[in-house]
Amino acid sequence: MDIKAEELSALIKKQIKYYQNDDQVHDIGTVIETGDGIAQIYGLNQVMLGELVEFFDGTMGLVQSLQEDRVGVVILGSQLSIVEGDEVRRTGEIMEVPVGDELIGRVVNSLGQPIDGRGPIKTQKTRPIEAPAPGVMDRKSIHEPLQTGIKAIDSLVPIGRGQRELIIGDRQTGKTTVAVDTILNQKDQDMICIYIAIGQKDSTVRSTVETFRHHGASDYTIVVNAGASAPAPMQYLAPYAGIAMGEEFMYNGKHVLVVYDDLSKQAAAYRELSLLLKRPPGREAYPGDVFYLHSRLLERAAKLNDELGGGSLTAIPFVETQAGDISAYIPTNVISITDGQIFLQSDLFYAGVRPAINPGLSVSRVGGSAQTKAMKKVAGTLRLDLASYRELESFAQFGSDLDRATLNKLNRGERTVEVLKQGLHQPIRMEKQVMIIYALIHGFLDEIPVEDITRFETEFYNYLDGAYPELLVQISETKELAEPKKMEEAIKSFSKQFVVSA
Repeated sequence: MDIKAEELSALIKKQIKYYQNDDQVHDIGTVIETGDGIAQIYGLNQVMLGELVEFFDGTMGLVQSLQEDRVGVVILGSQLSIVEGDEVRRTGEIMEVPVGDELIGRVVNSLGQPIDGRGPIKTQKTRPIEAPAPGVMDRKSIHEPLQTGIKAIDSLVPIGRGQRELIIGDRQTGKTTVAVDTILNQKDQDMICIYIAIGQKDSTVRSTVETFRHHGASDYTIVVNAGASAPAPMQYLAPYAGIAMGEEFMYNGKHVLVVYDDLSKQAAAYRELSLLLKRPPGREAYPGDVFYLHSRLLERAAKLNDELGGGSLTAIPFVETQAGDISAYIPTNVISITDGQIFLQSDLFYAGVRPAINPGLSVSRVGGSAQTKAMKKVAGTLRLDLASYRELESFAQFGSDLDRATLNKLNRGERTVEVLKQGLHQPIRMEKQVMIIYALIHGFLDEIPVEDITRFETEFYNYLDGAYPELLVQISETKELAEPKKMEEAIKSFSKQFVVSA
């Protein structure tokens, strides 16, 4: 075939112009050791801390340790197929999880993958699990209350939208119940909830999910589960995955509540990883950076300013104490990071005071800023009344001859404790809380026997719904106390028809 030189030249130039080089340069390493969910890699000299790497079989890993001659990688998946000599490739990416409205109502693992058996989740966006916290100028002072529906919290230790309030106490003192009731109370409150279960039994998490479904809370709740059977890397990553999902809503001007249940388990998982990566342990055998582990997580909770949309992310972390010791290492760390703590005392719990909140050791550093004006007015003296009652209660055990003023204080204190008790999964709206506390502090319950207080309260709420609905609506909408005459009229008219048990 006769081809002219000009044609051949034009053909070569065309080939050069449209030439595509498919060769790609990869930074490749080799597995030199594997076990306990950790792989030691040789050869990834340029890899970054927190970067994702890909093993030969497609399993992903997270770089968590950089040493002179090796890199420690946490395996995010099964390690059974990863053996010594396998190739490992850098991805140049950091770990991200899927985010968006599509996750609401679902149960996912620490990687954002569905584990509720309801099919795949088709999300459009992802967010990195590690992100800088909003700066000081990006924030706004906390001024909106987050209504928990729990009288003892809303009146004594109020929580605001954008706050970080620690719930602390021994195991089996009702910590999870407080969080679940708070989530149930967010129905119709324009709030998206994220419940992160770390190191819990799968049966317990399933029961919690069923509670959400039964009460209609799954319509606005995402559950992130890293159960007791999940490997340590998944338990370590779960809180970061959960808050990344929450940040997507916050930066879009929405309000989010994130519950970490609990960070003691995350700290233990991180300690396990650190020891396997041969990092030296620090105080009480925890790594020296365990404070940073929790601070970089909790600092991401914020109330954003109006320029950024005014969204908020409220964090409620749990920490488990041993024999009520709130001065131990992890509790001290998290107390210093958060804006207050709610201490659940086992003695109170076993005495039938539930929620078992110790008002002396519980505090909210946001305080009255996170309360409606109505609640602030009626709950002003409640903490002092309770504190003086506890003091007199122990004093009165040793003396029978008490003066009238002391007896009145003891009498009021007993009724205060009884009013602040609350049943399981029975959150109460703010306006009803205000009415019963108003009745308490103005002496309308002083003549009601202590054993009848709970029944009085239940029947009182039903009476208000039927006879004085406009009173409840007024308090709810204005966030102010109604006219005292009107409130007292409602309380007196019910008290007249209330039948005291024989």
